[in-house]
Amino acid sequence: MKARDAKDVETAVRDAIGAGQPLEIVGHGTKRAIGHRAATNALLDISGLDSVTSYEPNELILTVQAGASLRDIAQLTAGKNQEFAFEPMDTSALLGTPADQGTIGGMIAAGLAGPRRIRAGGARDHLLGLAAVSGFGESFKAGGRVVKNVTGYDLCKLIAGSWGTLSVMTEVTLKVMPKAESERTLVLRALDDAAAGRAMTAALGSPFDVSGAAHVPMSSWRPRRAPGVLATGDAVTLIRLEGIAASAAHRARSLAIELGSFSPVSEIDGEASRELWRAVRDVEPFAAGGPLGAWPVWRIICPPAAGPALGEQLKRETGGDMIYDWGGGLLWAALPPAQDAHAGTVRERARALGGHATLIRALETTRETVDVFHPLGPAMATLTARVKAAFDPSDIFNRGRLTRGGSR
Repeated sequence: MKARDAKDVETAVRDAIGAGQPLEIVGHGTKRAIGHRAATNALLDISGLDSVTSYEPNELILTVQAGASLRDIAQLTAGKNQEFAFEPMDTSALLGTPADQGTIGGMIAAGLAGPRRIRAGGARDHLLGLAAVSGFGESFKAGGRVVKNVTGYDLCKLIAGSWGTLSVMTEVTLKVMPKAESERTLVLRALDDAAAGRAMTAALGSPFDVSGAAHVPMSSWRPRRAPGVLATGDAVTLIRLEGIAASAAHRARSLAIELGSFSPVSEIDGEASRELWRAVRDVEPFAAGGPLGAWPVWRIICPPAAGPALGEQLKRETGGDMIYDWGGGLLWAALPPAQDAHAGTVRERARALGGHATLIRALETTRETVDVFHPLGPAMATLTARVKAAFDPSDIFNRGRLTRGGSR
């Protein structure tokens, strides 16, 4: 069913409850290949809920229906020189799906933030309020239109990142931020992973307000609009500074001096810098159409100081490649094909550091036998089941999406 408004969503959910029929919640379906196959063939399509309810640029507040195109909303806010500060990821290159097809609801449901997360936070930190339909077939609202609007449970943060398993979002209110006047990227070449980790830590610990710190060890990747950055085939460590032009330039010069002990430092700016960080955000080096397109890809979260050592260990044990973002706290690992996508090794190494790993790209046959999302401990699994039961007692929404052979 394709819903036209929130009432249609209510009706569809109530009918599904009455029939005992689970629903797969989709917008444009750009992230359906992440997670396990939903245990149903019934779709609730919310892409028709695509209107902008209100946009107040002076207040930095946007209210929009959940099926609205992220591309269209980005163009709308760009017209006022504003953006989502957390840099929502476009998964199309990584998954091999059509570009620029994601929706606002999918952005919130997945919660995949880009390089600026280290400074701006994630999607949930910019979600002020929402309207949704619960698993009881009832509409409800949470949050509001200001930052300090929470009393009791913060349902917005609970629903963000839940992959559509708790409710059907119909409308969201988000905080937008002004775009930076200037952007500069410092480039350090030929550092190994350990040295790159130390350089990123130094940059992030400096007083220069860094908004991105990433390391790309691959020598085969060439950014489309900044090909000269990797012309030598060396690994590159990237440090981004944003803000007023004079301030960004001064901070870049000062930080370049501090980082000079690691490697000679070069600099790019403007559109070339922006394109480079979009490529890091979207994990372009591991694109489905690229040399490693047939390899499974893991998204690993760990303490930033431990990231480079973890990446080096996984490379030795599997023969894979890594990309480091968030100063080493986020690892994108492309590993050679294996029946279990090296799940045992990846999860054991991540767990030892207090981290967790999600299998973002893999064949469907692999996802049928491997847990895509990191298995929960007993206490967290019990709490998660209680939350699921409170929102969706009949297990109608995206049944089986998060747990292999499970219900939530």
